[in-house]
Amino acid sequence: MNTNKIALVTGANKGIGKEIARQLGQAGFTVLLGSRDVERGELAVKELVAEGLDVVAVQLEVTNEVSVRAAAERVEASYGRLDVLINNAAIIPAGDDAVSRIDAGALREAFETNVLGLVGVTQAFLPLLHKANAARIVNLSTSLASFEQVGDPASRMSTVLTLGYNSSKAAVNMVTVMLANELRGTGILVNAADPGNCATDMGGWSAARTPAQGAAVAVGLATLGADGPTGGVYAEEGRLAW
Repeated sequence: MNTNKIALVTGANKGIGKEIARQLGQAGFTVLLGSRDVERGELAVKELVAEGLDVVAVQLEVTNEVSVRAAAERVEASYGRLDVLINNAAIIPAGDDAVSRIDAGALREAFETNVLGLVGVTQAFLPLLHKANAARIVNLSTSLASFEQVGDPASRMSTVLTLGYNSSKAAVNMVTVMLANELRGTGILVNAADPGNCATDMGGWSAARTPAQGAAVAVGLATLGADGPTGGVYAEEGRLAW
């Protein structure tokens, strides 16, 4: 019988997601590495297992209800519970742009993955999180979802014209707050984490922060004690992401 804590990370075959899986594995978790592409997921798992970590690939396409349901059923059959859910999977859709120029399809695609996918995964795994002792949910957010920062003309965030990504992540912040309120008193803590702009496919390889630095923010929230915060945190300065 597996006595490790069980963590599921979505979109974890590369970038910050893979680094979250690595750091959770180093902390003694059994990590379920969610990936929509089976082959890429298996390659990531092979790399982490070679480092001595307990990592298992799980096919999981967050926008596909059949895939999400099958993943939840597999976790229930294999482990009977889930201790940590990290909703990392997200996209900046092709054609993401300013309000006056963005195509409706790009905006819809952002919300389908970043919001509807996140909610669908969370709903599917909540019964298993309720079976754990002091479970944790961490949703990956961004400073680009901050009304304060994007609304400040002096902030670099005000110059980033990606309505689909920014607005969908702002919606993730509201999901996080509402779920934290809903689960208050159950022992399940819900947080949003801003990893900062990291050197990844999404963040651009010239970004100053490493994936490991970004992942540490989410991992810290995933491993909080029972007296930890129930709001969101911003990477280094402690500001709320919303």
